[in-house]
Amino acid sequence: QVQLVESGGGLVQAGDSLRLSCAASGRISSDYRVGWFRQAPGKVREFVGIISWSGGTTSYADSVKGRFTISRDNAKNMVYLQMNSLKPEDTAVYYCGAKNGVIYFRDPGRYDYWGQGTQVTVSS
Repeated sequence: QVQLVESGGGLVQAGDSLRLSCAASGRISSDYRVGWFRQAPGKVREFVGIISWSGGTTSYADSVKGRFTISRDNAKNMVYLQMNSLKPEDTAVYYCGAKNGVIYFRDPGRYDYWGQGTQVTVSS
């Protein structure tokens, strides 16, 4: 079992930055990937980015590439989502999820564990 807890959300203005944290606990295999997703009201859960637990390889959605950065601190079992140049369309509940392996990493249905989410609101 893996437990994930997100934190760091809040209300910011367009152009501001925010860093989200995902605290992981439990049995975290070196094969695990941790993905960030977001879900706006009335919309499906959308892939934001992913990082491999061991090597730190990352991949991002085109909509956030160049603005968002994912990093991890294995010693603290933490994964971070640094969000810069925030836009109103980034407003959503942000979730971190964990899955074993890299296949279908953009599909939220392939993730084994999820946190409870943290709200990010960007005002114009």
